[in-house]
Amino acid sequence: MSELLRNEFPPRFLWGAATAAYQVEGAAHEDGRTPSIWDTFSHTPGRVLHGDTGDVASDQYHRLDEDLDLLVELGFSAYRFSISWPRLVPGGRGRINPKGAAYYERLVDGLLARGLQPWATLYHWDLPQELQDAGGWPRRETALAFADYAQAAGELLGDRVGHWITHNEPWCASMLGYLTGEHAPGLRDLRQAFQASHELLVSHGLAVQALRSTAPGAQLGITLNLTPATPASDSPEDRGAADLADQAANRWFLDPLYGHGYPAELLAALGEAAPIVRDGDMALITQPTDFLGVNFYTRSITAAGGPPEMLGIRQLPPPKDAEVTAMGWEVIPSALHELLLRVTREYSPPSLYITENGSAYDDELTPDGCVHDPRRLAYLQSHLAACREAIRDGAPLHGYFVWSLLDNFEWAFGFERRFGITRVDFETQRRTVKDSGRWLASFLSDGPAT
Repeated sequence: MSELLRNEFPPRFLWGAATAAYQVEGAAHEDGRTPSIWDTFSHTPGRVLHGDTGDVASDQYHRLDEDLDLLVELGFSAYRFSISWPRLVPGGRGRINPKGAAYYERLVDGLLARGLQPWATLYHWDLPQELQDAGGWPRRETALAFADYAQAAGELLGDRVGHWITHNEPWCASMLGYLTGEHAPGLRDLRQAFQASHELLVSHGLAVQALRSTAPGAQLGITLNLTPATPASDSPEDRGAADLADQAANRWFLDPLYGHGYPAELLAALGEAAPIVRDGDMALITQPTDFLGVNFYTRSITAAGGPPEMLGIRQLPPPKDAEVTAMGWEVIPSALHELLLRVTREYSPPSLYITENGSAYDDELTPDGCVHDPRRLAYLQSHLAACREAIRDGAPLHGYFVWSLLDNFEWAFGFERRFGITRVDFETQRRTVKDSGRWLASFLSDGPAT
């Protein structure tokens, strides 16, 4: 890889770090916050590694100023955070919680006072448990409740937050939550999963309408986790499985968002499990947006022969000689370059932002008080180089958010998987910037990075 320089990116290219509420805030039972599906899921034995929960997480709720100062220290110009729905609107419907509102106002005002752009995500998987008890995302009532929540958030913060993301990774919220059971609420039902995906997209359109009315000057978008599907072989069966996997993971969300409707082949494969689409739904989903957020980590290698509930799709492990992260994910930055160009070519989004990109490794604090993470550093450098090349090749990429600012509660993997560029000692909550974070600080200060 050639030397990587900040000035090789556009002058106004945005550099940020990202987190999510349930993963970092803690204070799960404080100041009027009610339970989310992840509180319930993480407290259910056997659901999360080691029985870990987000009750305390990275304790950002109590250490907010320290973390905002950290963003400045590292040279970032933006912070992508998510709002906890059950903290702002306990139970999911009704009046705003004054103490929850005060926290997010303090967060946003603290960012602005430090010269940082706030990027607010409305939904990063913490559905209020009361709404799940009433049926969750497969029900239209949940989408309507989300629109009300978006309206409330926009009224509270729309005068100060200039960038809003409606949903983070609706594929994960629907498929991991309602099909594989790996994430909250932990269900396994093909029909519910795809109905949930549809209602999530409808709720996105409703939220865009709500935010247009309350934050008319803001930039609005949605974040998708996009995973290129590579066929395991050149056989017609494997190529067909990879195409179907691409439809399920990528096109199922991209196509309707950009006015193409749901992929016909996947609809046919779903049969009776296909979602119920009401009159006007597709128009709601195609509400114009200002940018598309892309979360990228790896690709999938896909073969035929999977079980019927997975539509015959089978995911294979990475090649034996591949570099992999602690998640078992292949490190393949070329797939990010190709993905950005494909999205540009096929959907013509006004702007693209990498809203998450990063890697988990088993790094440790050394006796000298440092965290040496050369593999994460190499991962970041190679993926930033892929972004640089994609921009040169015509992708309208305008910013990059590293995942994550902090080690945090990594969903079903608890605290064992560490994605942060800053280490968190979860017993003391002490923060230690890793070598990767120090490299980014040097890079962002306009110094060369090799």
